Amino acid sequence: MLERDVETLAWRDQIRLDDALYRKQIAYLLARSRFYQRKLRDAGFDTVEKIGGLDAIADLPLTGKNEIRASCSEEEPMGTHVAAPMDRIVRIFSTSGTTGTPSYIPLTAQDLDNWVTTSARSYSASGIERGEAIVSTYNAGPFVAGAALGAFDRLGMCHIPVGTGNTERLMSAIRLLRPSAAVMTPSYAAYLGEWAADRAFDLKGSSVRRLLVAGEPGGGEPKLRARLEETWGAKVTEAMGVGDIGVSLWGECEEQCGMHLGARGFVHAELIDPDTEVPIALKDGAKGELVLTHLRHQGAPMLRFRTRDHVEMWTSVCRCGRTAPRLRCIGRTDDLLIVRGVNVFPSAIRDVVNEFAPAISGVILITPVAAGTRQEPPLPVSVELARDSEGTPELADKIQKRIRDVLVVSTRIEIVPWGTLQRSEYKSKLVQHQAG
Repeated sequence: MLERDVETLAWRDQIRLDDALYRKQIAYLLARSRFYQRKLRDAGFDTVEKIGGLDAIADLPLTGKNEIRASCSEEEPMGTHVAAPMDRIVRIFSTSGTTGTPSYIPLTAQDLDNWVTTSARSYSASGIERGEAIVSTYNAGPFVAGAALGAFDRLGMCHIPVGTGNTERLMSAIRLLRPSAAVMTPSYAAYLGEWAADRAFDLKGSSVRRLLVAGEPGGGEPKLRARLEETWGAKVTEAMGVGDIGVSLWGECEEQCGMHLGARGFVHAELIDPDTEVPIALKDGAKGELVLTHLRHQGAPMLRFRTRDHVEMWTSVCRCGRTAPRLRCIGRTDDLLIVRGVNVFPSAIRDVVNEFAPAISGVILITPVAAGTRQEPPLPVSVELARDSEGTPELADKIQKRIRDVLVVSTRIEIVPWGTLQRSEYKSKLVQHQAG
């Protein structure tokens, strides 16, 4: 372990330490963040004493991304929640801006160091070690994923940064420089398996023995993980971050039973029901939307930030000895579809479809007819055949029946030829609405 004393500390002792940090963070927000000064005052919490400690955090209002965006202006492009002066900001990352103007995320030197520490803990859990070579496919900027790259320096690794969209360069680096680990999105890892097969590149016989995936749900899906491990001849572990909170907040160990909170001491985690916003107790098997709070952040601290990630969590001590809660991301609550009252995540449909390998490629596309979340059955799903597979007339019926049995959702499966559905060198798009 990178920091054994920290990572094996009894969780009740961690909460006691976190409570003291939280109270200081609240005092900082009330003194420096105009956004939270107003938000907390309007909710009846205008003093540190009224807010209290972590045992009362569920009484405070949640923070949504839309609120942060609404606080931005030409004069204050980063938003009124910024709590540090510009002369202390050393890095400004941004989001992709796919839903509008990019969001800017300012960090002080302390914030940046905390992010690197968190990422180093999370990635080291995978088993990578000092002196090993690792090739990365995340760009250093402008997105927050670039901050995770500092973790490999902190871990004493030989880092080979390639970046996004450079497949030829990446595979040349793997062939010539022989890294023992690679970090990328699960979609890109799957795409590279096909790329290698097309060119007779012996990916399974390469030097890569650890595949660290992040950036989207999928690395924890049993069937997709198994396919990636078979294709690469490598162990797959996943990590997860939240742009407004931190990179690689969670990282999976070699036991492969959920991602540990590598940001313990920096971030406090809660679960809520996404519809009612009622807190859900943390215990093994608990499911809900992940809510995160900074404990010692300076640039733009967040209080009860709704991540929109729907997760399953475990609180029992892992076999590796780490005591932090673990989670698996099931999907984004934004991506949730409700088919005649049944909630279904696109990634869950993909996981069921992957049971039919090797007849199928594993690439799917869900094309809802109606705009929005609520859909009438059957839900249209395109399933792509594997290379050189002709499929059978019964395949679509079998997939439809299996999805109905597992997810209680009625679908209309269209089997399409190999190469029909778009691949990605970064993240996969599983849903494309027909309407709107």
